[in-house]
Formats: sequence, structure tokens, C-alpha cells
Amino acid sequence: MTSAAEYRQRAEALSAPLPPLLAEAEHLAQAVLLGFHGRRRAGMGDEFWQYRPARDGDEARLIDWRRSGRSDMHFVQEKEWQAAQSVFIWLDESQSMGFSGDKNRSTKLEHGRLLSLALSILLIRGGERVALASLGTPPRSSELQLLRIAQSFAMERESPDYGAPEVRNLLPHSRALFVSDFMGDLAPLEAQLAKAADRGVRGVLYQLLDPQEEAFPFDGRTIFESMGKTLRHETLKAGDLRDRYLQRLAERKARLDDLAHATGWQYECHHTGDSAQAALLWLYGALERKG
Repeated sequence: MTSAAEYRQRAEALSAPLPPLLAEAEHLAQAVLLGFHGRRRAGMGDEFWQYRPARDGDEARLIDWRRSGRSDMHFVQEKEWQAAQSVFIWLDESQSMGFSGDKNRSTKLEHGRLLSLALSILLIRGGERVALASLGTPPRSSELQLLRIAQSFAMERESPDYGAPEVRNLLPHSRALFVSDFMGDLAPLEAQLAKAADRGVRGVLYQLLDPQEEAFPFDGRTIFESMGKTLRHETLKAGDLRDRYLQRLAERKARLDDLAHATGWQYECHHTGDSAQAALLWLYGALERKG
């Protein structure tokens, strides 16, 4: 049997290279007021939810005699359902996510890692289970799982220009979060969402964009090159492309929104220059179990 000291040693070994990211994610998570969020459904749990009239078949031990004494009816005290929810997170770590339009602003990938880790902290400490798609392991609820996720984010790996979600072993009726700029081919995303919908999985498509990608502040001679340098376009009149670019971007956002609605998911676009705390609050609320 592994001793507590050995577990601690393993955890410290995992966390050794990660203090900056963990500290930042911890700070962000602490900024969010995390009360205990029940599931607003009767079932197994410790917290009182509501009284209901006793029905045929209810055992006498279930009757709340104090509440029943104030009425001509017998009442049963129901508890609030508090079963742990499994949440799968896919973070696009492709080269496209490495873009930042300002050296003083985090890249889309850095922003995504911070939000994903901070959200994992909130979920796990709220009693939920979390899985990171790139780890390929089942959802778990432990501090060690947080360290595994942080360690995965610290690893350098080869990546394509644009990412496509691949989440295996999605549990039926679980939750999922896909974080990406969604600038690549949307066909793999459509296929993954169809599989998720078949399993009753609901979730969030969370698009991360740099402010420059929204504003397109380019004019005159400009060379556009993908982060992986596989695509390149040079123009002498970049300003002439602005309207067409913005139209294409709007169409892509509308397509993502349509995909989300068709599969029971939610879509949101967040900019790396905006508040990470506000983004975390929105994400946490969006992933709470509904019904």
C-alpha cells in the first residue's frame, strides 16, 4: 500500500515545475465566490431541499413529525441531489492558439490554459470530477488530478496549425468544454458534437480570440502567415480585405452558435484582452447541471 508520504512525494514531484501556472489559476479561482451549489433535484444528499406530502409506500421513519404536527397531513423531508458531475475539457493546443497581437498580452493558448485549470480547481473543489482530453484518463476529483492537468499544460508537444477536438470515452449525460479559436476545419467539430449528442452530453463551445483577430487593424502592405508557417498570403492593400474578413468571421461565429443550439450546447466568444475572472464565472455557471 502506498504511504501518505509517498503520495505527497509524487504530488510534489508533479507540481515542482508548475508553480507559476498553478499559483495564477489558484488566484483566479479564489476570486470567484464558490458557495456550495446544489443540484436542485430530490435525491441522495445531506442538504434539505423541500417538504412533500407523504405518499403510500413511504416508511414511517421518513416522516418529519415536527413539520407534520403543524398540519393535518404527513410530510416527508427531501434532500437535495448532490451526485458528482463529470466534466471533460478539451483545450486546443494547436499552433494557431499561440497567437497574440500584443507582446504584453497572453496568447490564446496561455489564456485557455489558465481558464481551464482555474475552472478545474473550482469544479474539483466543488465535488465534481474533471478529465482533460489530452490525458486520456477518466474523470477524477482530487488535488492530484489538478496537478496532472497542470503538468500536461507544461509539456511541449508537436501540434498542427489548427486543432480539432477528439474526446474519447465521453460518459453519458456528462458535461464537456471545448476551448479553441475554432479557426480550422469545422467538420471534425461537427462529428464530435454529433457523438456527444448521441450520449446525452451537453457542454460549451468556448471560442478564444485575440482582439486583433476581431478588429483586423491592418492596412497597406501586409504578410499574413499561419503560426505553423504552412499558409502565407501577401497583399499590398490589407485594408481592402477587412470587410470580407469580418464577414467570414461573423459567419463562422454564427455557424458555431448554430452547431451549439442544434446539439443542446452553449456557445460563447471571449477575447484574451477581457477579464479572465468574468470568463471563469460565466464558464462555471454554464457547466452547472441543468435538470
